[in-house]
Amino acid sequence: MNMLPNAEAMLDSRAPADPGRFADWRLAAKTIVGFWVGYALTVVARAFLGDDPLTMLQNKVLILGAGLVLTGFVYLAIKLLAPASNLRRQAVVAGLASMVAATALAATLMAAEGHMRSSKEEFRFQAREGFVVISKGDQIRIEKTAADPVILTMPKMSELKQWDQFRLAADTTVIWLFFFVAWSAVFLASVSQSQALALQRRASQAESAAQAAQVRALRYQVNPHFLFNTLNSLSSLVLSGRPQEAESMILKLSTFFRTSLSLDPNADVTLAEEIEMQRLYLDIEKVRFPRRLKVEIDVPAPLAGARLPALILQPVVENAIKYGVSATRDKVTLRIAAREQQAGLLELEVTNSGGVALKSPRQRYQPESTGVGLTNVCQRLDARYGRQARCSFGPFGEGGYRVLMTLPLDRDNSRADG
Repeated sequence: MNMLPNAEAMLDSRAPADPGRFADWRLAAKTIVGFWVGYALTVVARAFLGDDPLTMLQNKVLILGAGLVLTGFVYLAIKLLAPASNLRRQAVVAGLASMVAATALAATLMAAEGHMRSSKEEFRFQAREGFVVISKGDQIRIEKTAADPVILTMPKMSELKQWDQFRLAADTTVIWLFFFVAWSAVFLASVSQSQALALQRRASQAESAAQAAQVRALRYQVNPHFLFNTLNSLSSLVLSGRPQEAESMILKLSTFFRTSLSLDPNADVTLAEEIEMQRLYLDIEKVRFPRRLKVEIDVPAPLAGARLPALILQPVVENAIKYGVSATRDKVTLRIAAREQQAGLLELEVTNSGGVALKSPRQRYQPESTGVGLTNVCQRLDARYGRQARCSFGPFGEGGYRVLMTLPLDRDNSRADG
């Protein structure tokens, strides 16, 4: 059966839905309100510096309302006319939309001039010519000693010539243009930052997922590798007429697999738990080699709670049995030792000694048989810890072989006493 379509369907079902063109509307709303609230605060502060703050605030309500609506128009223009992936086009659309919004706000203010309340706030200053100039609302009063005051009434915008109206509208447009452009810059910068952070998160998640998949794949290679070796040993016991030993091996094999298969492939275990797993495996191998295999384990109690990848020692111990014990008729000592090094590192050493010399010293182990072994161990350490871990192996002494692994020491104090 082809399972690929089902897998693809599962991936599709887990994929997040497209958030849509207006997914960032909350960010837009916050920045729009924030800008205009900032403007309103300056207006309030300025109003209470004068004599008629209420009239000034009432006249500014129209600007606030129109400004909120027109800034929303700029946002809609950006979203509708420029794709989210093209920042340059968004900036161009934002600039053009800001020009339109500023022009519309200037036109609105000119059209609403007749509905504005006249302020009672009075400005008085002394001119150099000796006149006292008083400005109040749309009137200017000029007073001089021993002369009647002159009162001037400023014309309405609608009473000016069209060219003058255009010039005043252009001046007002330029003033508000900078406001809309400033909001557009802040909004686009915030969106770009959000997109960059989201991309960084996705890249980090993808890297973590790839690393986890690599560790999981390498971990899953251990079980069939060990199973093949053990079944070969079991077959040898049956063929050699040792049924009781074969039965004992089957029972221990079931215990080992029940324990190992219950582990999460990506989970860490304590060093004590890892050693206990290797004891189960070595008990199985002792059935095959009751006189040739001697096991020594040296793990200081303070290191029993150290965390490490599950079954990281399994391929190492298997290779020690396969290439050390199986290759000789002599008695072989297999030793597992743990030491704490400086700089917070844990050193694990697996050696086998006492048998015949290995065929040839090799700088890097070239896996045989099922294609896993020491290379698997080094790949798992590299995938899990990167440059923080080291893995070396090679012959030593008279017919011995040593594997040395160094990894960060991560203590599990809650289990250290166990």
